[in-house]
Amino acid sequence: MKEIRWHGRGGQGAKTVSQVLAQINLREGKFVQAFPEFGPERSGAPIRAYNRISDDEILVHSAVYTPDVVVVVDESLLRSENPTEGLRPDGILIVNTPCSPEEIRKQTGFRGKIIAVDADRIAREAGTGFANIPMLGAVAAALGTEWGIVEEEVRRAMGERMSRDMLEKNVAALRAAYEEAKGVGSVR
Repeated sequence: MKEIRWHGRGGQGAKTVSQVLAQINLREGKFVQAFPEFGPERSGAPIRAYNRISDDEILVHSAVYTPDVVVVVDESLLRSENPTEGLRPDGILIVNTPCSPEEIRKQTGFRGKIIAVDADRIAREAGTGFANIPMLGAVAAALGTEWGIVEEEVRRAMGERMSRDMLEKNVAALRAAYEEAKGVGSVR
């Protein structure tokens, strides 16, 4: 079983993409869980979202304490929270940042694999303005998920929520981050 913990702020879409990731893996025939954890609902407040992905039925129903993958949608949370807490030494830390993996390693002390994706820049260049979709692309690549399944599910899940033009921009941002993270290797 793979466990993923997302760190973001209210309104950044971490909860949404954790649910889309679950749908992607469900299409692969996996057992999945996706659920958020947050205090008083307010924009900008730190939130966590979780995924579990398994080939077998998932019997655990708690927060994720020792994740295989930690995703940080908002880099400022590296300073105000401790996103690497419990992250397995052989896990992957995926951070939305313009910094290099080495700079993130110095900042966090995490010795495992670090994927640094400037999702804010990718989203800005694509014209979407939100880093959550590029971060989903990076996570899907790190999990070794086939691109076609990722794209198809994002189109299905997000197509009803936005215009066709905005959907295409989001798919472009998703693909850019997927390709950027693909070369780092997967946790499967």
